Amino acid sequence: MNIDRLIQIKSNDLKPAKGRVLLSEPFMGDYYFGRSVVLLAEHNKEGSMGIILNKPISTQLNDVVQDFPEINLPLYLGGPVENNRLFYIHTISDKISDSIEVAKNLYWGGKLDDIIELANLGLLNNENIRFFLGYSGWSGQQLDSELKKNSWAITPITAYQIFHIKPDLLWKKLTRQLGADYRLWNKFPVNPSNN
Repeated sequence: MNIDRLIQIKSNDLKPAKGRVLLSEPFMGDYYFGRSVVLLAEHNKEGSMGIILNKPISTQLNDVVQDFPEINLPLYLGGPVENNRLFYIHTISDKISDSIEVAKNLYWGGKLDDIIELANLGLLNNENIRFFLGYSGWSGQQLDSELKKNSWAITPITAYQIFHIKPDLLWKKLTRQLGADYRLWNKFPVNPSNN
């Protein structure tokens, strides 16, 4: 299956919505949001909330959550808000109670006790769960204002893409599915001063 061809859509036709992602424009130099892919878990008139999908960090899950079973899974930077709090997305809502559906086969949160039990049983892996510190948030019309300034492009994403594309390639792969209008985004160097 060619992931790049799963979804060909012009980003400007899409509005922010739960389950879609925001792709930062290539010149956004912000530590958190430079070349970031932000999954929206909520978007309404009060604001927007999501997590950055493609920023793994060196901190281990066991360093953050006391008494969590030893598990060899990466921890990701979810965003600048409440970055001392743990969030998670997964594909196993049948095993994690109180999960909230974000998109088809993709879920947000759920009972931490269920996750600890699954970890003890060795049932958690890179293909069914991701852990994040902090989240990304926008108040009221803040995200709409940033979209008008072309700071972000919007595109759909699948659970398969989230869990099977390497994080360091995710922004590049998803910008390709935006179509010809965004083809140049991938050609801009990460650090233009190095040219």
